[in-house]
Amino acid sequence: MAFGALIIGDEILSGRRADKHLVKLIELLRLRGLRLGWARYVGDDAQQLVSALRDSFASGDIVFSFGGIGATPDDRTRQCAARALGLELALHPEAEAAIRGRFGAEVTPQRLKMGVYPVGSGIIPNPYNQIPGFSIREHYFVPGFPVMAWPMVEWVLDTRYPHLHHAEDYVERAITVWDVYEGQLIDLMERISADYPDAVLFSLPTVAGEGERRSVELGMKGPQARADAAMARIKAELDVRGHPWQVRI
Repeated sequence: MAFGALIIGDEILSGRRADKHLVKLIELLRLRGLRLGWARYVGDDAQQLVSALRDSFASGDIVFSFGGIGATPDDRTRQCAARALGLELALHPEAEAAIRGRFGAEVTPQRLKMGVYPVGSGIIPNPYNQIPGFSIREHYFVPGFPVMAWPMVEWVLDTRYPHLHHAEDYVERAITVWDVYEGQLIDLMERISADYPDAVLFSLPTVAGEGERRSVELGMKGPQARADAAMARIKAELDVRGHPWQVRI
């Protein structure tokens, strides 16, 4: 079981809004010793949404979905989630109570639509304006507004998955190797990858401009003992080759 993210909205794909959820979700997971396994951006097209949600539900992963749960015509996430699961939509009684409590005499049928979820859903409390999100089958649907979404994600992680916090013996280690081209290190990378198949090697070269120093970020991620052992091998080989390096913070 991995953690995944669906980030929904034409405004993200068109560039009218810049996505902030991906980086924040990675941060919230990392603070709890967890990591993001995958992410997917989807527009508001209903067919694409249903297809993405079917794939997501079939994955068996824990998934956070951001956006598209309002009451306007372009908010289609609730309906598409129901279609993806073959379920009916219904007004959730707890969501209805929260919405009526928020708006009182000003409640409208349009506002109540925000509490219509696939049958069998639970609610996710929204501390900002009390309009809840919903959850079903390890999927957690929150608004696109960061001020609402991020506390709701934290509530899910701390309420539903505290047993997973810091459960992974997973680390990421990296160094900066100076004054080299990535191609000069490929043979080393290949040997390390073959010798440590239970960890993942990564390499991120810089494109040095005039007057800048060329470098490659080289690292390992995986079980702590294996990642640390692989990094020790990498550092020793770099020393033999005479390539200067420094640990990245």
